[in-house]
Amino acid sequence: MGSAADISLWMEQAAHEPVGQALDMDIKVDVAIAGGGFSGLWAAYYLKTLAPDLQICVLEAQRCGFGASGRNGGWMMSAIEGETRLLSVLDGDRRESARAQIHSILPEVEGVLERHGIDCNYQRSGGIFAAARYPEQARILRDSLADYRAAGFGEQDYQWLEAHELESRLRIHQPAGAIYTPHIARIQPARLVLGLAQTLRDMGVRIYEQTPVTALTPGAMMTSCGRVHATHRLLALEGYGAGVANTERRVLALQSRIIATEPLDEQTWQTLGLADSEVFCDVSPLTTYGQRSADNRMVFGARGSYCFGGKPRSQFSPADPSFEAIHRLLLACFPQLRKAAITHRWGGTLGAPRNGLPHAVYDRATGIGTVGGYVGEGVGASNLMARTLADLVLSRETELSSAPWAYNGSPESVLRRWEPEPLRWLGYKATDLARTWEESIYCRRGAAWQRRPIQTVSHWLDKLMT
Repeated sequence: MGSAADISLWMEQAAHEPVGQALDMDIKVDVAIAGGGFSGLWAAYYLKTLAPDLQICVLEAQRCGFGASGRNGGWMMSAIEGETRLLSVLDGDRRESARAQIHSILPEVEGVLERHGIDCNYQRSGGIFAAARYPEQARILRDSLADYRAAGFGEQDYQWLEAHELESRLRIHQPAGAIYTPHIARIQPARLVLGLAQTLRDMGVRIYEQTPVTALTPGAMMTSCGRVHATHRLLALEGYGAGVANTERRVLALQSRIIATEPLDEQTWQTLGLADSEVFCDVSPLTTYGQRSADNRMVFGARGSYCFGGKPRSQFSPADPSFEAIHRLLLACFPQLRKAAITHRWGGTLGAPRNGLPHAVYDRATGIGTVGGYVGEGVGASNLMARTLADLVLSRETELSSAPWAYNGSPESVLRRWEPEPLRWLGYKATDLARTWEESIYCRRGAAWQRRPIQTVSHWLDKLMT
């Protein structure tokens, strides 16, 4: 499993306790949850809060935070993947209700942090989606803003910043404009996931680490260490669910990669901006994201790769050339960081659903449920999906249990499957190649006759992948 430092900067900073005990016998509980990341821990938290008499256990294959919850970029968003597409097809009342639930993510988490004294360097200063390195980024952002407006989001949700307004907040190379939203917070994700785990232990939830779930059988969850008999069996595995038949091929495991600089002095930060610790991204086909960490590092990541067969990855060599590519992209955005040392490099596995939308699924007939499909937005979306799943499990008639991401039925019947190999590998590689080509043409100011075909191909591939 390696040390916390092998997982990420976040886990290196946060993990001081030894790995928890493994399951060593057959047990019986009311609810068994596979996965000790944000999804599983939030689901346990809301189930225990709403029904304190429930006996709940969480089963984690490695240690809590080992997966995406301890490896992400540290954005917590009141947003979900595909929300404009989802909301735009709803009628007025349903759309307003769904949007209100999406926007409830940050206030809800803030309440939990305050009630339980969880310190995760939480700072709600919003996020900046910047157009900077080439003119096409401004068009991409204008189209995105139009999609937000069509889905019912107002100026108070997503605001256009002119170039000079962007530069006053973020001194990115060649600023051309940006979208600002207040619905994003910066966090130290490992401190949140470990704080949640400790909160659950204090509430009486049993957490077994080093206990991988291998299968579901009628009335039980099988592990390599023992059998867990449970009425409700919930899968919160996201990109790590490849080995469990109920979710296999229904969430695609993708990898992203992140680098972090040494702590930077205040003089350097004055040349970079982010005085209020907003998070940011450089809007491009390469899908970047960054933040100013609490200890004044620049943390910067980008989309990564797909392993043939859909296997999750947890080991990433610092010598991997993809980290150098991300470093070059960082310097293209911030040439002023050319002398800053890169001290940490890590990667993680995230999950992409076939329809491009997150989900909370529960089958009352079998007691099996699952959450996931976040496509990189799971730090916040996991809270919303876990609350939804808790309402479904407890048969509560609420706005969440009737939300468009809530499903009654088995995961196998509700969630679309990805195509078999090699089709999904070829699809991902084609999309990756198209986006890399698109980025290259934009950066070198390719002529219109060069841009139009690749834009058409990229749009077609995006449609195909959803």
